[in-house]
Amino acid sequence: MEKSKINRRGFLTAGALATTAMAIAPMEFVKGNGKITEEDRFTANDKSSIAKRKLGKLEVSSIGLGCMSMTSNSYNPPRDKNAMVKVIRGAVDLGITFLDTAEVYGPYTSEEYVGEALKPIRNKVILASKLGFKLENGKRTGRDSRPESIRKALEGMLSRLQTDRIDLLYLHRVDPQVPIEDVAGTVKDLISEGKVLHFGLSEASHENIRKAHRVQSVTALQNEYSLLERVHENGTLDLCEELGIGFVPWCPVARGFLADKFNEYTRFAPESRFNDVKSFSPEGISSNMVLIDLVREWSDLKGVTPSQFSLAWLMAQKPWIVPIPGTTKLHHLKENIGAVNIRFSSAELKDFRSALEKIKVFGVRPLESASKDL
Repeated sequence: MEKSKINRRGFLTAGALATTAMAIAPMEFVKGNGKITEEDRFTANDKSSIAKRKLGKLEVSSIGLGCMSMTSNSYNPPRDKNAMVKVIRGAVDLGITFLDTAEVYGPYTSEEYVGEALKPIRNKVILASKLGFKLENGKRTGRDSRPESIRKALEGMLSRLQTDRIDLLYLHRVDPQVPIEDVAGTVKDLISEGKVLHFGLSEASHENIRKAHRVQSVTALQNEYSLLERVHENGTLDLCEELGIGFVPWCPVARGFLADKFNEYTRFAPESRFNDVKSFSPEGISSNMVLIDLVREWSDLKGVTPSQFSLAWLMAQKPWIVPIPGTTKLHHLKENIGAVNIRFSSAELKDFRSALEKIKVFGVRPLESASKDL
């Protein structure tokens, strides 16, 4: 199948850099044929407001900005600090109020970038960060969520982020040596002290989510979720709905795969972290091209880019899902924001799901892993 008529390159060429449609809350961009018109997609001011969603009781923009790729050296080299400050501030100018980082990104440097960027506009945003890894000499050496370690890590985070509180503090990964109730109890104390406002978990087991929630209400769960990786449709989303917990997908465009950046001829340098991801092996990419073909087909039907379609589909699953795609480029950020204007009819969602479930994807997690700590 040929490339999507509106892939990322085509989107930029079309002039979306300057005028990507922002998420004006009252707009419903569903026309008679389900397509977004050119006027809809490209009419907006930079100072637009993005529709809000609720993670538990925490109100955030319906799409956020993940800041890992700015400094982590995971899938791209670290970027210049001044350039990333401009991207972060640009995101806020465009209506994004939800920023996500972590102490392990860099480590530490992502929080430093975010802190510098948000210092003059701190009260305009919801700031989320994560802790729970043991860091020695700039390297991750294990997990450590002992109460004293959480408190020590938080003080460093507050300093780097140049703030007096973390709006949403996640446990990045569960430490098997520390009862989750102890973690939740520590965060509860920090909330009473005003240093933390909300509590989140990332890739925790269903049992640990319930245990933590009984001690301190869990506001959000940050787990991997995309059209490629849908393991958390196996009970996790139902649990979030039951407990009133918001869901924040990381890797919502599958490390760029759903943005139509790769093909069956793609190969990575030996040192690239992509080599450690099964779905990005030669077999994985080749096998999963049938998925990107489906995404291209539907993107063309809706008149949007594959990345926008993939993000919009996630948001259409539940009203309390808020993806946090990462980027280091303002024009990609604008493209991602355009996803919030896309609407699906019930028939469209049913038809797409029917086609999606016929595709056997390669390199994803087994269904039973959804209920376990990662």
